[in-house]
Amino acid sequence: MPELPEVETVRRGLAPAMEGARIVAVDQRRPDLRFPFPADFADRLAGRTIVALGRRAKYLLIELDDGGVLVCHLGMSGSFRVETETLASAPATFHHKRSKLARHDHVVFHLYAGDTSGGCKVIYNDPRRFGFMDIVATKGDLDAHPYFAGMGREPTGNDLDAAYLARKFAGKSAPLKAALLDQRVIAGLGNIYVCEALWRARLSPRRLAGSLVRVNGQPGERLVTLSTAIRAVIADAIAAGGSSLRDYVRADGSLGYFQHSFSVYDREGAPCPRQDCGDTVRRIVQSGRSTFYCPRCQR
Repeated sequence: MPELPEVETVRRGLAPAMEGARIVAVDQRRPDLRFPFPADFADRLAGRTIVALGRRAKYLLIELDDGGVLVCHLGMSGSFRVETETLASAPATFHHKRSKLARHDHVVFHLYAGDTSGGCKVIYNDPRRFGFMDIVATKGDLDAHPYFAGMGREPTGNDLDAAYLARKFAGKSAPLKAALLDQRVIAGLGNIYVCEALWRARLSPRRLAGSLVRVNGQPGERLVTLSTAIRAVIADAIAAGGSSLRDYVRADGSLGYFQHSFSVYDREGAPCPRQDCGDTVRRIVQSGRSTFYCPRCQR
């Protein structure tokens, strides 16, 4: 499943084609994806202008001029591509190849951006149909919506600090890996980047989350290091275009390549990248998910 940096890359890739454009029509080619489409889905979107593209955790948010928000989730295999009369491009090409077969094109947005830009099509393709789309009536309703209610803070800004994590981790006997994957604590932080952040912070995924909080409820020094590592690894991944993505076509048509590489994720048996370590990366299973870490330098 695409993680937060991948969804952010898709958002940035779609924005030049979609922001400010009017939705002329929507081709809805089936009644459902993972869930049924909202009633009158295509009719509710036709004629609306797209004000902005946002993101919350792994959800793409398409803000409309009537105050509504089109919420999109890519699921396991969903992807968007932009087509004009002269160019067909994807805002992101995934490392695990995404489908371009027409039979998996389930939603087509016909857009018009004005006399100078003309029109284009934004096509949603999803072979496994684990993605979904919904319309939230007003942007102000998002936080209370079942998709977003109770979500934790984003890992992309200074709001995710050690003091916040200390409040969430105090008294917790859950392993650190499980605590970090709890979306009520950090929204959109997935398995890949938890492994990478823990390696950067030199913390074992098995360590109890509460052990990083002092008796007085204040964050310990290692929790400060962890909060910084989380923000840094997400920022690096976004700057690199994500990690499960291979390449993408920018708005100007030039091709970008992602150079982001993992330190421990999916590197079982490889040497730990720290030159002063000398151990190898191990893999364990926690709550049904693979965890990659260095047992020597992560304590």
